[in-house]
Amino acid sequence: MTNLGVQPLCMESYGSRSAQHYRALPDGRLDCIPEGPQNRGFRSLREIFMLVFLPQGYPESVSSDYLAYQIWDTVQAFASSITGTLATQAVLKGVGVGDEASTVTAATVTWILKDGTGMLGRILFAWSKGSKLDCDAKQWRLFADVLNDMAILMEILAPAFPACFTLIVCISGFFKCIVGVAGGATRAALTMHQARRDNMADVSAKDGSQETLVNLAGLFFSLLLIPLVADNLRAVRSVCMETLNRARLRLVLRHFLQRGKVLGPALANPQEPLVPGFQQELRMNLGIPLHTVVSRVADFQKALEGNATNHLIFFNRAAGTVSILLHRLAGSVDVIKACTHAFLLEVLLYQDVAMSALEEESLLDLQRRLREDHSEPENKDSTAISETHQLLDKIFPKFLAGLTAAGWVTDRNLLGPDEWRMDWTIPEKKTL
Repeated sequence: MTNLGVQPLCMESYGSRSAQHYRALPDGRLDCIPEGPQNRGFRSLREIFMLVFLPQGYPESVSSDYLAYQIWDTVQAFASSITGTLATQAVLKGVGVGDEASTVTAATVTWILKDGTGMLGRILFAWSKGSKLDCDAKQWRLFADVLNDMAILMEILAPAFPACFTLIVCISGFFKCIVGVAGGATRAALTMHQARRDNMADVSAKDGSQETLVNLAGLFFSLLLIPLVADNLRAVRSVCMETLNRARLRLVLRHFLQRGKVLGPALANPQEPLVPGFQQELRMNLGIPLHTVVSRVADFQKALEGNATNHLIFFNRAAGTVSILLHRLAGSVDVIKACTHAFLLEVLLYQDVAMSALEEESLLDLQRRLREDHSEPENKDSTAISETHQLLDKIFPKFLAGLTAAGWVTDRNLLGPDEWRMDWTIPEKKTL
């Protein structure tokens, strides 16, 4: 017991996990006295577990959603470990392991085809979607989990269809390599989000240790196919990202127009659609070259008239596309403003703005003129862009201030612009 009459020499703590103080003994030695319960055996085991499997400084060194995500991700990985073992057993059986009539050559060719198809899938997927994985990390993480489950199911069922066995395992290998790319890339994005002390390496390493422990536990249940958890959705739903991607910006803007308030990350993230393309009425092309949208000098000059922003926007009603060109000096806030412009146009075309809390009269008038018939659609679309510019100039400063106040990060984003940038003269250039 601590002697209350003796003043401690000093105190120290290890993050928020433990604290202790020191006092001087009569013989001149230091006596270390832990604070709190004295059950050292339990505390030692708990501390060892936390040191081995959690990032240093937990929970202060990671985001607030770290534990919820890791719990559900671990449960999902445990279930995948069990079914994955069954899938491996099925594939080995399918290639002839234990069958005297099968040849080593036939099994080797099947395995090579399976691995080769998977390598091809890895290259193609990384080429076609690699630049988009950061922007919608939660969607692609869920996509990877679902695709992995599909691949495992195909491998388990493959021996039941011997005539198509090679084709089935090749497709499964193709899917699994896509899972490897999508899962690895989105894991990196989520690790960047979770690491709050520039400790990405530590968070990533401890995640690997957790996964290894789960796989070891899964080995003990590998012969049992019990649907412990079918809810992979819970893992990605628990992630609360403060950066804006297209889905989150669309949600926040629509709520802002309806209620006059900006949703914070904690409220917007659970509402984010995790199925790609959901709630998208207009296709947005962000950061594209000029020649893909304009073929006449007059059209380019018309887009510049009265435009004091760092983006040019072109609307093609027939194709259902909004194309955005970014200025060479466009920063993160400029990109957010450009996307807000596109989503504002989308709201005017496809959403009901009758009960809007902001600029209701202006929104209704502009929406009515956008929707009415016109003999020259190109002129109509050009006029719409000009008028939405004016409306955007009114509401964006308040919207941006609301984003910052609500806790959104605006100095970087996940809106996924392409690399094309232009240089044009901006009259009375604004920074917003």
